[in-house]
Amino acid sequence: MAAASPEGSSLYDQIRRADPEDVKKRQQAINERIHATFQQSQKRLASLIDENSTLPTTVSSVTVLGAPNTRHSFLKGIVDPLLTANRDRPYTQSELVQEASKAASKLSKFDIFHPPISVYIDKAEKSDPNTTPTDVAIYYSVKEKSKVFAKTGTDVGNAEGSAYANVQWRNLFGGAEALDLNASLGTRTRSSYQGSLDTPVNGNPNLKFQVGGVQSTVQKVFASHEEMQRGGWGKLRYLSPSGSLHEFGYNGYWRQLTGLAQNASPTVRNDAGDTFKSSLSHTWINDRRDNPILPTSGYYTKTNNEIAGLGPLAGDVAFLKSEIETQQALSIPIPGVKGHSGVSLTTGFRAGMLYPLTLNGASNPSMSRINDRFQLGGPTDVRGFRLSGLGPRDGLDAVGGDVYAAASANLLLPIPKVGIDKPLRLQAFVNGGRLLALRSKEKEGAMSSEEVQQTMKATFSELGNGLPSMSAGVGLVYAHPAARFELNFSLPLVLRKGEEGRKGLQFGIGINFL
Repeated sequence: MAAASPEGSSLYDQIRRADPEDVKKRQQAINERIHATFQQSQKRLASLIDENSTLPTTVSSVTVLGAPNTRHSFLKGIVDPLLTANRDRPYTQSELVQEASKAASKLSKFDIFHPPISVYIDKAEKSDPNTTPTDVAIYYSVKEKSKVFAKTGTDVGNAEGSAYANVQWRNLFGGAEALDLNASLGTRTRSSYQGSLDTPVNGNPNLKFQVGGVQSTVQKVFASHEEMQRGGWGKLRYLSPSGSLHEFGYNGYWRQLTGLAQNASPTVRNDAGDTFKSSLSHTWINDRRDNPILPTSGYYTKTNNEIAGLGPLAGDVAFLKSEIETQQALSIPIPGVKGHSGVSLTTGFRAGMLYPLTLNGASNPSMSRINDRFQLGGPTDVRGFRLSGLGPRDGLDAVGGDVYAAASANLLLPIPKVGIDKPLRLQAFVNGGRLLALRSKEKEGAMSSEEVQQTMKATFSELGNGLPSMSAGVGLVYAHPAARFELNFSLPLVLRKGEEGRKGLQFGIGINFL
């Protein structure tokens, strides 16, 4: 039975009649006392850690719990450096915490464990007669990811529809290996089957080796033929401490131009048939953007160099192919708006060169083929033009070029009442570019090395002669975690003879846009 208050009313009635300001003050006082108590405990804990941070500590054992499918030798190579027996002196406690955290971070980079990885430091077992008062044991608690991952779906975009299936085996041999198998069927990519095996080198998550193979048949709608490709590659990837990626690779592909249309141009017919490319390549990527799909700040730089036709596996094409790509994103402050306004300006630039080289035993350089030339124009690079709508043409076919440059400026604005946290933006853009061939239709036949050098200089001079092909437009951008979607209304501003612009709506899906 509830006790009556002095006024004869219940406790509930007293609370209901209480002054809200008085209740607020009391609650504030309670919160302040709780906060003060928490602050004092944190200071005591920090003081305790600081006082003991320089105490000598030795590690007698390191144990990884929850990894039954991972090789003991693989884990041993990662955690053994923590053992004091492998060092010339004991740890301080602060050093031990840092080194234990580094090892946990290294384990997480292999992408075979669910985050987070828990780290526990405890006193060593006293039952072991070899333990000392300074000995501690380190325990890592992990949970392995599923060994097999499968995914199927459909893709629609860039005038192509396709269905795909992907199967991935993680931690295949217990050493963070990954086997990827992909198959897709589509309207333009008739069929594509690809497999690759990745493995870390010497237990280093930042150094990986990949070997793979592919067989594909792709319809080149812009040049009246299909290209069948079979081959394989080997790649060594290195992620530097600064965060930039280096990739060194060897590629060997047998290519076949087949399925020619009845109206295929003489250029396409001359390049029809079989060819084998054997090349060495290097790719460097330095990505400092806050978001690779929809950046608002930072920069991105990529270079790619490929040399084909050298050494005993020369193949029957020889060239040096170089490309560079940069992007800069700037957040634009708006007066009266605190923090990020959602308005940003992104500028991009791409350029490339394909320089013919001389095959072993040949007297003249090997001129480029349509398989290897650059193509320019479409919803993911120079918007406002049809796919491969820029550059040299032979009849109805876009036959590609040997030198190109393209640039773009994009202003991204948040949509009213949608909010800047949503991955949806309005876009206004202007972009342009030029694609030129080293050898014109009027100058067929072989060229000497001196003629190639002179013609290349003249082509670079022509690249900056006059206005490039240009377009402008507005549209919507949606940044999905897997890809970027754009729906733009474009208007060609400068259109050279023979090039194909696209006035009106244009839809594009991709990861990397100009």
